Amino acid sequence: MRTHSRWPVRAATAALLITAAACGQEEPPPAAPRAQAATTTCAAKGDLTMWERSGGNKQMVDMLVAAWNTKNPDCEIKLTYIPHTEMVGKIAQGVASGEVPDLLGMDLIYAPQFEKEQQLVDLTGQLKDWPELKTASKGHMTVATWENRLYGVPLYADVSALFYNKDLFTRAGLDPDKPPTSLAELRTYADKITALGGGVKGYYLPGNCAGCNIFTVGPLMWASGATIEAAGPGDEPLVGDGVKQVLQFTRDMVAAGNVPEGARAENGETFHLQFGSGKVGMMGTGNFNITLARQQNPKMSFGIALLPGMTPNSSASFIGGDLVVVPKGSKRVNDAVNVMKFLLSDEVQTEVYAKALNLTTRTDMVNNKYFQAEPLVQDVAKALTVGRTPYTVTFFEQINSPQGPWLKMLQRAYYRDDALDTVIADAKKEMKAIASRS
Repeated sequence: MRTHSRWPVRAATAALLITAAACGQEEPPPAAPRAQAATTTCAAKGDLTMWERSGGNKQMVDMLVAAWNTKNPDCEIKLTYIPHTEMVGKIAQGVASGEVPDLLGMDLIYAPQFEKEQQLVDLTGQLKDWPELKTASKGHMTVATWENRLYGVPLYADVSALFYNKDLFTRAGLDPDKPPTSLAELRTYADKITALGGGVKGYYLPGNCAGCNIFTVGPLMWASGATIEAAGPGDEPLVGDGVKQVLQFTRDMVAAGNVPEGARAENGETFHLQFGSGKVGMMGTGNFNITLARQQNPKMSFGIALLPGMTPNSSASFIGGDLVVVPKGSKRVNDAVNVMKFLLSDEVQTEVYAKALNLTTRTDMVNNKYFQAEPLVQDVAKALTVGRTPYTVTFFEQINSPQGPWLKMLQRAYYRDDALDTVIADAKKEMKAIASRS
């Protein structure tokens, strides 16, 4: 999900994971091949197979694979896209049956689930001393680690930020070069933009999309000092005054008419098109919207800032995207590691990621000649330094399920008059129960 709209995991998937884990208990999995010095070329000849989920940053992944294949014609990557809704189950089934690709592009949010079940190859010995990892996206590296063991590196990054329409700022008498730095300022600016009328609204909240909201409203809570998910059994979710403060902020924004009425039905399918309409003053969205907004509305002038919290100059971001990992049973672990080295290399970070105006996955590579031609990419790249990624094996059930407690809580806050303390307490109870079952 480029916008973290929907990540369904079926009960059958959980069963497959359990089955695969049970198989591993009957016969200990083979040790990873002896570590060797990683290069950006082949360790052995013959094609490598790779699976990647559909619905992600296909353009970026295709370019990365093409770059590897150009440099390594003796061991080209043969890439297969798997429907996003089928990916988790297919991986689990492949590990259980031994029919796996040599390497995987995996939605980073699900990595802890597979790491816990020992379905991925532990690459700690081969990766831990790489200097490139010191500046690799923190969100990616957090979920690539389980119990201090390392299982992968970033494939591509999506981050959330505050996009704002400079044309509407000017019309509303606001300084187009001074975006809001707190939620109080954001509310004031939104009121002025909505007052322009003509279908223009100051802000956008996706009312029926759990993933869109953790991507864009979750950071407002983090920036306000809150914790959202329960990482595991016994952990307390929805901790901190920022939870209630942000829920009150969003409730007030809806009540003031600053959010389009149609946003109530937004399930993620059209989320990425809202900002480019030119009718929304500000919204949380992702770096992918730079290109989309330009394509939709070439004449629109817009800027990008960090998503703010309650306190002035506080900020946070959701770091999403994919990891490169190696499934248990891969026969080309050393070559898969070499692909990872290739992806993190200075040359690829600059000449593939940056040249295509995609975020680099190393924070020390954002100051490059290509981003100078598109300052908005540099602006959104700042989110990498304040970003985080939820870390839990029950992310779908707690956060991303359309029927889960996260979206229920938000909808009650946005559209009903229920006491917010009760709304939070109900969601907290349900999230704790889900985490306890993990």
